[in-house]
Amino acid sequence: MSKELVNAMKVLEAEKGIKPEVIKEALESALILAYKKNYDQAQNVEVVFNEETGDIKVYSVKEVVDINYDSTLEISLEEALKINRAYEIGDKIKFEVTPKDFGRIATQTAKHVVMQRIREAERDIIYDEFIVHQDEILTGTIERSDARNVYVNLGKVEAIMPASEQIPTEQFQMDERVKVYVVKVDKTSKGPQIVVSRSHADFLKRLFEQEVPEIYEGVVEIISIAREAGDRSKVAVSSRDSNIDPVGTCVGPRGSRVQSIVNELNGENMDIIQWDEDPAIFIKNAMNPAEVMNVVFDEDNHACIVVVPDYQLSLAIGKKGQNARLAARLTGYKIDIKSETSYQEYLIQQELAQTADQEELSVEEKTDNSEEMLEASSSQLNEELVEVNVENQELEEESLEEDLAQVFEEETEE
Repeated sequence: MSKELVNAMKVLEAEKGIKPEVIKEALESALILAYKKNYDQAQNVEVVFNEETGDIKVYSVKEVVDINYDSTLEISLEEALKINRAYEIGDKIKFEVTPKDFGRIATQTAKHVVMQRIREAERDIIYDEFIVHQDEILTGTIERSDARNVYVNLGKVEAIMPASEQIPTEQFQMDERVKVYVVKVDKTSKGPQIVVSRSHADFLKRLFEQEVPEIYEGVVEIISIAREAGDRSKVAVSSRDSNIDPVGTCVGPRGSRVQSIVNELNGENMDIIQWDEDPAIFIKNAMNPAEVMNVVFDEDNHACIVVVPDYQLSLAIGKKGQNARLAARLTGYKIDIKSETSYQEYLIQQELAQTADQEELSVEEKTDNSEEMLEASSSQLNEELVEVNVENQELEEESLEEDLAQVFEEETEE
């Protein structure tokens, strides 16, 4: 069995890329468990598997101590010195304890554990292989689907495409080949789990990189993407070379490049927008196909009002507000679309509101001034009353003194 295992290890390395060291480590761990279980041993043991010959040996490992030792785990210094005069306290001594029938028992016990380790090693290999493809496009085959998920065979692993990552209008056939975007690769107890998508905005970005060499090379850059998968997308592009038109480059001769992407996405409408560092120009471009007359910003709220001709209001808003919604997501601004007429009415209302605020403020100022004047007058009156009271009190005191003096004189004459 040992020689067969050595041959099997070579085959596994050649066919599945599992290193012999991985199997050797798994086998030695399994044999330790097998020995302790089948021979009811509590001692510290070590199993050595020879990769060349396939021989298996079991050693009991004991530590050299002075006195009062546990014979299953330790050996006295006196006994150790009998074996070799060089031993000291703390040294580890190995004693071979391989049972005669250990090969048969160990093989039966270790088989399951070894296979488990092999499966784990295979899972690690698959994980390492696919983690490098995260955020990239792979081609797979539709294997099956249920009420929530679509399962895509990527070769060595089955990927899952949740309902949230599917294009709502798409229907797949069994064994149909499709391109998918790898959203994430996770390690789980059942092996690598790969989540793929066809609705992700970066899926559209990768498709452009495949179809437009200038984007892949970095000459043309995708600044932002707003997408409602299966229906419509807006892509803002910019060129690092002033001689290259980014929009025309992405569209391609007679629209061939963008048409390939539209076909891959089953007819999803595509608006390619010229990005501009001026937010007003960028927003005007993002509102395509509607014509924009003016853009008024409210920087405090990172919002703006987009003014369009009356006859283009519905075009600017789009079906169920889609054009306005995508433009807002593409530019990052909150967009309020108004027709030319409604904007004029809005300005009048703003002016009336401002006038009313000024009048209200004027009334408040007048009221405040009147209250201040009233308070000042009241204060002055109080001060005058106090002065009058003081004068009256002084006069009364003087009159009282004169009366007392007169009475005193009359009494003196008598």
